[in-house]
Amino acid sequence: MDLLRPRLACAALDLPGFGDSPPRPDGRYSIAALAQTVTALIQTLIEKSGPVHLIGNSLGGAVCVKVAAARPDIIRSLTLISPALPDSRPRLDLIRFPVISLPRVGPRLIRQYQVLPPERRVADVITTCYSDPTLFQSTRFAAEVAELARRDELGYAGAALVGSVRALTAEFLRKGRHSAWRDAARVAAPTLVIYGQDDRLVDPRAAGRAAHQFSDARIVVLPRTGHVAQMERPGLVAAEMGILLGMPAGSRRLTEERAGNSETQPVR
Repeated sequence: MDLLRPRLACAALDLPGFGDSPPRPDGRYSIAALAQTVTALIQTLIEKSGPVHLIGNSLGGAVCVKVAAARPDIIRSLTLISPALPDSRPRLDLIRFPVISLPRVGPRLIRQYQVLPPERRVADVITTCYSDPTLFQSTRFAAEVAELARRDELGYAGAALVGSVRALTAEFLRKGRHSAWRDAARVAAPTLVIYGQDDRLVDPRAAGRAAHQFSDARIVVLPRTGHVAQMERPGLVAAEMGILLGMPAGSRRLTEERAGNSETQPVR
């Protein structure tokens, strides 16, 4: 966000049940329910600023697609980073998702996982989500460990994780007009979709389908990048967003970042 300022007024939101946000009162974690929450928040913001530039990663990307498809009037542009959209290709890293979704089995597995030291759990997430885990700053690691320890004390942390995994599993099984890819085809806003070449969770080969489904999109695959490009390659992501938003060359840091990292692979 620092790289996008002052051109954009930026705000980060927590999906219900994550960060500092409590779960929805109805306890729902479906993509549709989360999109409803995000839409309600945007509607409170556009009273002052008008339609927004919406950015989402992973589960957040799937939610953003749903929002943009249903409410084109409140979205100025859409940026998706490794969006969790359905993919029929099996991946070993995702085999645990349907298992966690099982009644009784999932909560028990989450409880067993939560007894592991938070340092190990954070390290596991970084290894899964980064192409090069050594890029993760040690100061940030300590902050994430403290945050995870805090979340362990929340009564809904496990339920939020299980609910989100079930939501993604259900979304991957939807077919026909209910498919998230059908929502993607309805997105009218200019769209940027970024994939990481080394992503272990979202197959970068989905870039081809994204290029076909989104009507007005630039699709980019970043080499040596994992699931969270905005964290691992913030300069490149900000530079690509600068292209999408038509940022002037006066945004010097974006220009320098892109010139120093001319490795992006545009699909379209």
